[in-house]
Parts: sequence; C-alpha cells; structure tokens
Amino acid sequence: MQSISGINSGAAKPYVPIADVDEPKKVQRPEDETQLRHQKPVMDEYVPEEKPEPTGRYRLGKDEDGKPKIYFDDPKRAEDTPDVSDSSGRDKSAKGPERSGSDKEGQSCTCNTDKVDREIEKLKKQKQELEQQINRETDESKIEDLKAKLAQIEKELSQKDNDTYRRQHAVYTYA
Repeated sequence: MQSISGINSGAAKPYVPIADVDEPKKVQRPEDETQLRHQKPVMDEYVPEEKPEPTGRYRLGKDEDGKPKIYFDDPKRAEDTPDVSDSSGRDKSAKGPERSGSDKEGQSCTCNTDKVDREIEKLKKQKQELEQQINRETDESKIEDLKAKLAQIEKELSQKDNDTYRRQHAVYTYA
C-alpha cells in the first residue's frame, strides 16, 4: 500500500508565466457608467393592462377572501353592463344551489332528501320481498325470473343508495 502524501497527481501546479504573453489585463468600467448605476435605483413599473375581450370561457380565480372561485367570461354581456355578482361574490345569473355558509345577508338554504330516501326504502322493501319469494318458490322457472328481477333491483339500489345521488336529486329551498 502506498501513502497518499507520496502520490503526485499533478493537479496542483504552481502558476508559471508563459513566455511572450502578457498577464491578463483587469477590465475597468468607465467612471460615468458606474456612477449612473449607483445614482439611479432600478424600480419596477406598474403598467395597467387593458381588459381582455370576453371569450366565453371559465377560468379559475380567487375571491376577496382568497378562496378559489370560478369566473365566466360572458361574451354576450356588454362592457358597460355592471357586474352581476352580489356582495358574496356569487354570480346571480349562475344556476344551482348556493351553500348556506356563504350567505352574508342572513339567507339560509335547506336541503331535503326525503323523496330520495323514500325511493331507496321502497327499493329495499322490494328486494326483501323478492328474496322471501325466492325462498318460498319451488318452481325453477319462476325462481329464475325472480332472481332476474332481484338482480335488476339490486343494480338500481346500488346506483341510488349513495351520497352523490342524494345530493343530485335533493330539493333545495331558500328562506
């Protein structure tokens, strides 16, 4: 094994000037240019942008509270027409239920899912009755028909017995 101090890698060589070549000259800037740079600080400048023409597209933005909001550029709305949004930032021409937590005027929204719940209960009752009929039936052809009906009801029940279906088919009332 050889010691590290005995290895001459040649990586660190002393500076040896080359014959007939002058040393590199130091570049200096004229005093005028350096003085101008110190006298005049560079500042950002606000350049107001022209309002773009409405394109009929949705875009994502933020409201005054910093929460995400979807905006719509309506090409049919004239430039001189005032904005249709109310103080809560919600566009009054937009359709769909409004969340009760976002009401600033004291209005409230109630969601009623009774009709959907009754429909689901009816399907569950039909499923239970069909299962009982299948257990009592002795004729194989009738059992197959009942099993086909049961499969159809189970499929419909799986589609309707979830929160998404309840929200889509709920009745919203505003007070």
